[in-house]
Amino acid sequence: MTQETGGFAALGLHSSVVAALTAVGYEEPSPIQAQAIPMILAGHDMIGQAQTGTGKTAAFALPILSKIDPSKREPQALILAPTRELALQVATAFETYSKQMPGLNVVAVYGGAPMGPQLKALRMGAQVVVATPGRLVDHLGRNADLLKTVQFLVLDEADEMLKLGFMDDLEVIFQALPESRQSVLFSATLPASIRAIAEKHLREPKHVKIAAKTQTVARIEQAHLMVHADQKVAAVTRLLEVEDFDALIGFVRTKQATLDVASALEARGYKVAPLNGDIAQNQRERVIESLKDGRLDIVIATDVAARGIDVPRITHVLNIDMPYDPESYVHRIGRTGRAGREGRALLLVTPRERRMLQVIERVTGQKVAEVRLPDAETVLQARIRRLSQKLQPLVATAEASHGDLLAKLATDLECSPQALAAALLAKLTEGQGLTLDAVRREQPEVPNFSSRERSSSGERSGERRERAPRAEGEGARGRSMPPVAEGRARCRAGVGARDGIQAKNLLGAILNEGGLSREALGRIQIRDTFSLVELPEEGLDRLLAKLKDTRVAGKQLKLRRYRED
Repeated sequence: MTQETGGFAALGLHSSVVAALTAVGYEEPSPIQAQAIPMILAGHDMIGQAQTGTGKTAAFALPILSKIDPSKREPQALILAPTRELALQVATAFETYSKQMPGLNVVAVYGGAPMGPQLKALRMGAQVVVATPGRLVDHLGRNADLLKTVQFLVLDEADEMLKLGFMDDLEVIFQALPESRQSVLFSATLPASIRAIAEKHLREPKHVKIAAKTQTVARIEQAHLMVHADQKVAAVTRLLEVEDFDALIGFVRTKQATLDVASALEARGYKVAPLNGDIAQNQRERVIESLKDGRLDIVIATDVAARGIDVPRITHVLNIDMPYDPESYVHRIGRTGRAGREGRALLLVTPRERRMLQVIERVTGQKVAEVRLPDAETVLQARIRRLSQKLQPLVATAEASHGDLLAKLATDLECSPQALAAALLAKLTEGQGLTLDAVRREQPEVPNFSSRERSSSGERSGERRERAPRAEGEGARGRSMPPVAEGRARCRAGVGARDGIQAKNLLGAILNEGGLSREALGRIQIRDTFSLVELPEEGLDRLLAKLKDTRVAGKQLKLRRYRED
């Protein structure tokens, strides 16, 4: 057991769980983890008051995984989350922490996705079920005994669940669970409604309260760029052309990525080396020494392999892959800005990682500014500037030391000194384009898009696609929609194309937070300043009340019946 994970091992977690923590580079438990893990392992019901970003997911996932029996192919743990995004995030965390537990399966159950794969995963005996309340109630309608074997219940962000109108669904779920279960409730706030749930459904719960720690990294300039997952390497090469760095450490999530990125940069002439868990300790020490003395300028590392690196000349940290949590982000960027020096931290963000960016900003208490990728002209100017800086110290003495040789070579070659100087310059910059066309040929274009712009980013390579009803928006603005199908009502949402809204955004919000099945929605039409959605007529007023405070792309949905003049 390494010293870094000694804190987790001392909490009594299963050895397989501790091994998974070592693999992802977790070092010491956060305050919420240190308090909650022993309580949950001891079998107590618990109320945790904690914000997102304090490490609360691991606080309940780690002890639950330590108590689950992978040999029993039946649901043993149920985690309820208010939104599709949080459910996916929690499910991913469980998968990460259970990688050393053969036979342990996790299923995410949420609206806006087909029922078939979810039903299959449940039939196959997934031991951990992460669900939004509305879709779970749909599953209970098909199989009332689905939750009979659940031993552990977690309500994550319980206050958000009540804000979204899930109280009735929660009562249905509570009735379907065994009374003998262990229950854990996490909530940022504890209003009377949450306390009422705790009194009714938890048994003598222990209380843990943790405030989100504001982490400041004042000397480090932070920025993020929106990129597609399959264009990260191209984006990195562009950035390195214009960033004025002394030494840089780039963080990725996997061992293979350290090799792939380092290889791509080495091919472009950078002094770079990978650093991952497969590299022997003596080799690791040589890499770090080379970074210190300038034989290397770039190291591409995983979190676990980068432990203990303290190299004063590191001016830049490049988060090529998003860290698993805000604490890892703070730990990463702390590699620069050492000894009173200023540093710069860059973060590549794919469209599906926007939520984690927001969490990082909230936890650190600092805005991570958005920047754009440099264009070919900017790259060219940076190359010329670096070439000038390289030649500047030589100009003063070169004529005295090499002037005679230049004259002799010009005579021998029967060319002018200017032509010879140009030839030598071409030799010096061999393999590097110094015209606009050459730069464009060398480097693939990387689309520049903002976190506020609409894009088809969710449908790019490496991103999860979400099936949505066909939106009759782009080519149909200003046209009337076909008659509403029987049993449905047309409703108006106060967000549209100018807000960066797509049909899939509305679909996910309405299905997820309204507790509907996908088949319940009809056509969706995206217009410039608003959108039209066909919803079930039966129970519409109740549904609209349920969706009253729902937000999409940071704006209130403001859904109401639509009446054409």
